[in-house]
Amino acid sequence: MKEDVPMEIRVDDLQGDDIRRLLEEHLEDMYATSPAESVHALDLNALRHPDITFWTIWDGDQLAGCIALKQLDAHHAEIKSMRTPRALRRRGAARVLLQHVIDVAKQRNYARLSLETGSMRFFEPARQLYASFGFEFGLPFANYVDDPNSVFMTKVIR
Repeated sequence: MKEDVPMEIRVDDLQGDDIRRLLEEHLEDMYATSPAESVHALDLNALRHPDITFWTIWDGDQLAGCIALKQLDAHHAEIKSMRTPRALRRRGAARVLLQHVIDVAKQRNYARLSLETGSMRFFEPARQLYASFGFEFGLPFANYVDDPNSVFMTKVIR
């Protein structure tokens, strides 16, 4: 993070080269880490769905991460595509993005936020981050099914 300049969160239209590259990196890691049938990451077209709001976080002119929020119903939403670039990890962007999405969920009056992440060691930092924000391990939700390669987490918002 650049000194004395806060990171900026923006709603993103998914048109820029920077976000395209970051999402390609995300999908590459997901397919390298998980069996194809256990990869639930969305591509650019799927992230453009009207039920999804997509944000990026910028450190000056450098893309520092992204996150999406998918409305499942009037009271429940799912976190998707949480990612920071490999070269910019552990600088605080993920924490800022996650808090932003929790705040938006409260503003939208969701009762619960849920997510799916991998069960492998690669995903341990993500699971620890979510747990530090009060997410708890749970059961599959929405259209997910029990999968040994997936971990489901949820947080009650209100």
